[in-house]
Parts: sequence; C-alpha cells; structure tokens
Amino acid sequence: MPESRHRRRRGRTGPGGAGAGTSLSATRARPRKNSWLYIVASALIAVLVIGGFAVGATGIGQRGIGGHTAGTATAYVDGVGVQHDIMPTVTHVAEPQTVEYNSIPPTSGSHWPQWSNCGFYEEELADERVVHNLEHSNIVVSYNLGTPEEINQLRDVMSDIGLANVTGVTRAYSKIPVGTVALSAWGVSDTMEGVDKDRIKTFFDNYAGRLGPEGNIPCLNSGVTP
Repeated sequence: MPESRHRRRRGRTGPGGAGAGTSLSATRARPRKNSWLYIVASALIAVLVIGGFAVGATGIGQRGIGGHTAGTATAYVDGVGVQHDIMPTVTHVAEPQTVEYNSIPPTSGSHWPQWSNCGFYEEELADERVVHNLEHSNIVVSYNLGTPEEINQLRDVMSDIGLANVTGVTRAYSKIPVGTVALSAWGVSDTMEGVDKDRIKTFFDNYAGRLGPEGNIPCLNSGVTP
C-alpha cells in the first residue's frame, strides 16, 4: 500500500520530531568537544608558562646580581687573592657540630644548614655558618683589628662597597693575626695587613656573586636550605 501523505509528513524533520532530536544532539555534542579542546589548550598553556618560569629562574640564578655570573673556583682572577683546593666534602652538618677546614679562614667545605645575614658584625661568627654563605657566592670579610679606629675604618669601607650590601658578611675573627683582614670567596682568599680599601673593593668586584656551587644567592635574609 502506498505510504500516506500523513505518514510521510510525520517522517519529515520538524519541531520536536526525530530529525530535530538528532540536530539537538549534535548541537549538544559540539560544546562537549569544544570543552575537551579548551582543557587540552589550557593544559598546554600551563606547561609552557611553568616551563618559562623554570627557565627564567635558572637564568636569574646564573646571571646573579648586577649581571655577575655564578661559577666555581676555576674563575679565579690572576693576582687577586690565592686559590685553595675545594674540600672533597661539601654537605650540611648539624649545628653545633664543628668542621676541620683546609685553610684559615676557610674557603669551602661542609657547613651548618643556616647561613648568615649580610652585615657588619663586631662579634665572631662560626666558620661553619659563614662557609654556607661562601657556597652562595657571598664574600666573607674576617678581621682581627687592634683598635676601635681601625674597626670603624673597615666599617666605613664596607658601607662604601655596594655589593657588600647583598653579598658581604663582615665578622670579627680571632684565628688570624692581630692587625689583619682576610677576604674569603669559594676557593679563594686574600689576607692583608690593616684596611686596604682598594684591595677589598677589587676582591668584591672580581668574586662577589661569581664563585660558589649554588650560584648567586643574596645574604639579605638568612635561612636554612635543604
């Protein structure tokens, strides 16, 4: 029997019909597909952003303060101080455990987990604390001066050296002869009689932020590293 017009009409696409249902289903499917594309795109962007931060942080660590490049004792500048062998063990030891170093003052070796703030100290700071500063490419200035006038002279010199504000720790130190000042960087030291401003500044200009296995970490705020 021929199909009636009524049945053919029912088979046509219309509001609320099967064809409409299929069309609505397809329409509903599109946002779901787009949602997946949005999620994938967002994840990709997040990976790129995180990667960018990681690269940026690495670059900052390598460049350091004022464009200085972090390095090792192989960056020794001929004529500026003397080199020392890097000690074979460079680990954290629990405070107040002591360490036997291969030079006075030390220029490398194991050390306490917490380092020192930048600044000028009239008291002695333990070798085990400031060696951690050296690991961060800081400069440690140790002094055993005989008069308050000499101490004030050194204080004035350190305040005039800009890099000392972010990489310098100056401390009293009884293990060197009276009347001397000793400068320490990672693997390098320089000892002088009295306060020689040009010599101290030259040491900072060449080594501040340049030496040390952990790169250039300012000593503005002390802390504990893993």
